[in-house]
Amino acid sequence: MKYAIETFDLTKKYGDFLAVDKLNLKVKDKSIFGFLGPNGAGKTTTIKMLTCLIQPSSGTAKVSEYDIVEDPNEVRQKIGMVPQLVSLYGDLTARENAELCADYYGLPKDLKEERIDELMELVDIKYAQNKLVRQLSGGQKQKVSVVASLVHQPEILFLDEPTIGLDPTTKSVLWDLIQELNHEGRTIILCSHDMYEVDMLCDHVGIIDKGLLAAYDTPQGLKDDILENQDKKTGLNISQIMRDLEENSNVNNISSFQKLKGSMIESEKANAREISVKIDNMCAPIMEELEKLPFIFEIAPTKSGRISIKIVNSADAVTAVLNTIIKCQGSISSISTKDPSLEDVFMKVTTKHEVEGE
Repeated sequence: MKYAIETFDLTKKYGDFLAVDKLNLKVKDKSIFGFLGPNGAGKTTTIKMLTCLIQPSSGTAKVSEYDIVEDPNEVRQKIGMVPQLVSLYGDLTARENAELCADYYGLPKDLKEERIDELMELVDIKYAQNKLVRQLSGGQKQKVSVVASLVHQPEILFLDEPTIGLDPTTKSVLWDLIQELNHEGRTIILCSHDMYEVDMLCDHVGIIDKGLLAAYDTPQGLKDDILENQDKKTGLNISQIMRDLEENSNVNNISSFQKLKGSMIESEKANAREISVKIDNMCAPIMEELEKLPFIFEIAPTKSGRISIKIVNSADAVTAVLNTIIKCQGSISSISTKDPSLEDVFMKVTTKHEVEGE
């Protein structure tokens, strides 16, 4: 498998402060990779090393198969960068800014003009090519920045908070552009605090915390891992003990057993799963049958005509709820579940490091 980026014990120290600690990371070629981390986690330092703005203290990385320490100029030819704070000259026009970048990379005049025209049409900014950058809106400036970063046809594009501060419509346009650039064969490194953006766009996500790679997987894989860990935590501890005791001894009247049972219920409630079901022919008999299910903690109708249910976090519980509704001739028109989000993953990973003191 070809990788656009590979790091090998990549490390950066500032005096006694270890900003990046032996980072080993692989980014698949022609993929969209989300790079996340809280402030001060080492994310920006890592990006600066990968884009050859600073050198590592030890270790190295390969970007488009070139070593960042031994071949920095070759690396720079292969990458483009759209920074969070748009780095354009306000007193130059949009086109003049793009031409300046093209001249920096030594593009011939005819090729320069051709590429700028193509890119401006791609991002839909040609109509404003002769406006001064300081007269442009935030979304227009981001588009010009994308043109400037792509004029030399880089294989890898780094995007740092590309949609921050933009309205939803402009965000959507830039999301479409990111996907289109990826479909053209470019690898995209997306640094963002917008978890919805990362979840929607990225093939894989890496979370760095305290200079360490704390998590790496597909967005869905990271979210599924939370569900699996919650299920294991509940199922293998208190719940298992309770089942064994009830099956093999007469302990229901012992006060300590009741305390343990109460602890089990609280544990399961803490990891409860929420589902919402729209039943077109909702009636009292259906609600009564659902209330009989032993693993439902809460059930309540909502103003929108749905019923909201908190259940034990297991696939069997979800299946039993749906089977009960169907058995009662309920007509289900919509089902939604409140599963872990990428933000939940981010909080869990970074909080774990705080607790463990890593």
